[in-house]
Amino acid sequence: MPELPEVETTKASLTPLIGKRIGDIYTSAHRLREVIPSDLDELVGAKLVRVVRRAKYLLLDFNKNGSPFRLLIHLGMSGSLQQHDALTPRKHDHVIFGFDDTSVRLHYHDPRRFGMVVWADDGERYLNKLGVEPLDDGFNTDCLYEIIHKNPKRPITRPIKSVIMDQSIVVGVGNIYAVESLFMSGIHPATPAHQIDKDKITLLINNIKLILTHSIGQGGSSLKDFSVGAGKTGYFQQTLLAYGRAGQPCTVCHEPLSSIKIGGRASVYCPNCQPFNSSA
Repeated sequence: MPELPEVETTKASLTPLIGKRIGDIYTSAHRLREVIPSDLDELVGAKLVRVVRRAKYLLLDFNKNGSPFRLLIHLGMSGSLQQHDALTPRKHDHVIFGFDDTSVRLHYHDPRRFGMVVWADDGERYLNKLGVEPLDDGFNTDCLYEIIHKNPKRPITRPIKSVIMDQSIVVGVGNIYAVESLFMSGIHPATPAHQIDKDKITLLINNIKLILTHSIGQGGSSLKDFSVGAGKTGYFQQTLLAYGRAGQPCTVCHEPLSSIKIGGRASVYCPNCQPFNSSA
């Protein structure tokens, strides 16, 4: 699934289209997670003025004769926004935006159809319960510690990996980035959140920010279906230290990496560098 770095990379790829007007729009008859609006052709003649990322959503702002329009796009499990000169829809192209003054067309491509292209007002409920952005200054030691210990009598006892992947707490830290951040921090992914002290929380937050920033710089992780621009892929997966490496030697101590499932997701870790300690 495209996560925060992949969506941020997609956002950056749209920069050359800002200031251009929609010339034509194609929509398929397939339903995505939400029905594709039947009135998307209202955007014909509208200028793309801004692209914003919120969590794993993209918000595209348009203006048409002084009237604002805003689209909400989510890439789902396998979606991508690709730019091609092709006029004919390819298999799994569900929305295509043509732009004036350029041969480039923006293709919303989604083989598994779990994504969405909707008017922002109709998709507002998806944004209302999102947590803090991990690259914002507001995501810091005090923030996460307060969330975990907000109720001293009932602090969060879930595994720390589940906590940092909870979109209502912090957005965009998907499985790849959670596994890598915990490995770099020396924290076992199953450690109960309330048993992690402030020093370790500081280290974890710093590593989350570091890894996400590095991944954005590498164009994201091109695992399975993700690509961007004209079908280009990212390179961050080539630098992974733990994710997908179960059974291979740890890059630090050379012991074999292990894997457990937490919340239904594979969690690779080093038993030596990330020992489980119920009193962490």
